[in-house]
Amino acid sequence: MTVLDTRALNRATLARQLLLDHADLTVLDAVAHLCGLQAQEPQEPYIGLWSRLRAFDPAELSDLLTGRSVVRTHLMRRTVHLLTADDALAWRSRHDAMLRQRVLGTHRRELDGIDLNELAAAGRAVMSDDEPRSMTELARALAERWPTPGPRALGEMLIAALVPMAQLPPRGLWRTKAGVRNVPLSSWLGREIDPPTEDRSDPVGQALVRRYLAAFGPVASADLRAWCGLAGLPAAVAAIREELVTFRDERGRELLDLPGMPRPDPDTPAPVRFLPAFDNALLGYHDRGRIVDDAHRGLSVAGARVVLVDGRVAATWSVEAGSVNVTPLRRFSSAERTAVAEQGEELASFLSDGESRRVRVASAPG
Repeated sequence: MTVLDTRALNRATLARQLLLDHADLTVLDAVAHLCGLQAQEPQEPYIGLWSRLRAFDPAELSDLLTGRSVVRTHLMRRTVHLLTADDALAWRSRHDAMLRQRVLGTHRRELDGIDLNELAAAGRAVMSDDEPRSMTELARALAERWPTPGPRALGEMLIAALVPMAQLPPRGLWRTKAGVRNVPLSSWLGREIDPPTEDRSDPVGQALVRRYLAAFGPVASADLRAWCGLAGLPAAVAAIREELVTFRDERGRELLDLPGMPRPDPDTPAPVRFLPAFDNALLGYHDRGRIVDDAHRGLSVAGARVVLVDGRVAATWSVEAGSVNVTPLRRFSSAERTAVAEQGEELASFLSDGESRRVRVASAPG
């Protein structure tokens, strides 16, 4: 079985994640290809798409949100994702049990003894008027009936798990600050959520596996679980295994992939890319060694914005007073420093609508 080393996996990841070359895709097609973008920080998906698309206009993503072609909702790993409307409706039921368990993992003591199906029905009844509500407002509407858990536990279970919700614009629009207001997902999108299937081959899971492999592969089963948060995908993998190709990584783990997908030569040049907080290219794997050193793995869950140099996390970045500030994690060559500065200038221009191209690259550590 062919062994793919870390650099080969890195280049495959960059290609699948649209980070090796800027892609000529529409915004909607890019969101679909990436299986959504993690979006608890509302402005970060704009940076993620700017880094991936050849001619990204942030107004296009805002228009897709207001036009209800994409939606912000809790899904993979109980985090807020920006997804196409089609994917949100097709995948939501498959995530129901995981979403409940994840909220219980945080609030099991507060929610002990509560019939969650009864709570869900009550929550849907309150939201049936299609009036946008915050999590706290919904919890308070039910607090008299369930006074013990408190609004935080009650609200998180309702909003993140029991009642599929869409976060309404202006939340998530370009350069807009707005609180979270929720309405039922099916009401906002004008279509019902696909019902759960009883087919033991897990057809929705099969679709998830194929889509994940196209955007993240080659991967181990642990990577698939880490991306979606679902433990119950073995049946889906088994159902499509004959159509997959397999490899090994340097640790001997089996890696799964779709045939015919990009797996570039490990020596393919990788351009500098600025990634947003919580980018899928990092969080979409259990083993993130293909893109970030173990010493810096914590950056991926701490919400740090990172810079890829030669395809790997080599710096963090922030914005202050219109300037993009880069903090290297290692020493850069002269050519690398120049490439980082040039890409930083482009990012500063994007974020300021052309008013600033200021970038500062700090000295390397040590």
